Amino acid sequence: MPRKGPVTPREIPPDPRYGSVLIQKLINKVMKDGKKSVAEWIVYTALESAAEERGMTPVELINKVIENLKPQWEVRPRRVGGATYQVPLEVPERRQVSLAIRWLVEAARNRPRGRGSYTMIQRLKAELLDALDGKGGAVKKKEDTHRMAQANMVFSHFRW
Repeated sequence: MPRKGPVTPREIPPDPRYGSVLIQKLINKVMKDGKKSVAEWIVYTALESAAEERGMTPVELINKVIENLKPQWEVRPRRVGGATYQVPLEVPERRQVSLAIRWLVEAARNRPRGRGSYTMIQRLKAELLDALDGKGGAVKKKEDTHRMAQANMVFSHFRW
């Protein structure tokens, strides 16, 4: 059966506490096995604690963090004449946000459990604060992505 027009992305409702779609996306990414109430508790506690520490609102904090983590460029493989090149491409806005959230949650999950970071709340809070300061695992992932794109700029003429 043929498709009728472009696929429209699923509409994500804003979170109940702050009315922010970004926070709701973060909650959905943190959620495991459908346990949304646990994910909400983790995200709200970490956000409020980090925001209080920096003297800002949780919505301001998450907006700044995501802005710091959004990648401008990424490399995508392109096959040209039997060879595969890593071609740098600009990242669409929607993908920038989803990559930033994914990197934030992955970096928080991969943090070592020692030195006072035992729970996911503490690790997410630490990663949020690190991302705000321009350091940490998620920021490193963004910089690696940009470095890879910069190194492969010679192949940018293969874009189409």
